[in-house]
Amino acid sequence: MSQLAGDGVKLYYEERGARPPVLFVHEYGGSCRSFDLQVDVFSSRYRCISFNARGYPPSEVPASVDDYSQDKAVSEIAAVLDRLGIGKAHLMGVSMGAASSLQFALKEPARVASVTLVGIGSGSDDPASFRETAEATAKLLDSGGMAALVEQMGQNPSRRRLRDKNPQEYRRFVEQLLAMSPLGHANTMRGVQARRPPLYAHETRLASLRLPVLVVVGEEDTGCRKPSDFLQRTLPDSRLHVIRETGHCVNLEEPAEFNRLCLGFIDQAQAAGR
Repeated sequence: MSQLAGDGVKLYYEERGARPPVLFVHEYGGSCRSFDLQVDVFSSRYRCISFNARGYPPSEVPASVDDYSQDKAVSEIAAVLDRLGIGKAHLMGVSMGAASSLQFALKEPARVASVTLVGIGSGSDDPASFRETAEATAKLLDSGGMAALVEQMGQNPSRRRLRDKNPQEYRRFVEQLLAMSPLGHANTMRGVQARRPPLYAHETRLASLRLPVLVVVGEEDTGCRKPSDFLQRTLPDSRLHVIRETGHCVNLEEPAEFNRLCLGFIDQAQAAGR
């Protein structure tokens, strides 16, 4: 673990494989471990880098919610790339990590070879309700810790598919989540999730982004379907892939299909000289 972020927050990261680089950015309920099924495959021909966001041990857990925001999440992507001396990388983000990956691409497109956005856009269709739910989740963490969050997530319809389709990965998901910090997750929910604007607010900027983008969404991930359709319509060089009978945890529920799809996309972008 090294001091990476510009505000001095220490982040944990891992890397495996050789160039060219692919940077994985995890979701709210995940960590760098969320991409093990991808790294096992991708690392035979890509340099795979994953990291834990602030608030996710062994990365540092700042005590103040003011130290958490989507802008700071974007700065963490830059900090990891800078630390490893990487000028340009393929990005893959899931959910919360997809949101920050997209914002990084909008801010620093010259540093991005391609972007894969998975399960993106939660809360965009009803921001007020999403903010209320985010605060309720943060309060749940304040009072009940990670065990309470695990129980809540286990009841989420978009998460149940993982439990039913890939019980082994669901158990790993739960074990990893229980090892996280209630403070870190509460601060992330309040500072990052609840405060980010809906995807639709970025329409003008998105329409001018000239990068290859793959948008992947589970057929049953209802909160991300319309935002994913919006991105496919708005981004000039994008494609959308809907994976049938799948919820929010696409890369864990259907790893073989997901890996084939994403590797093909990244290979194509790499061959095009991105």
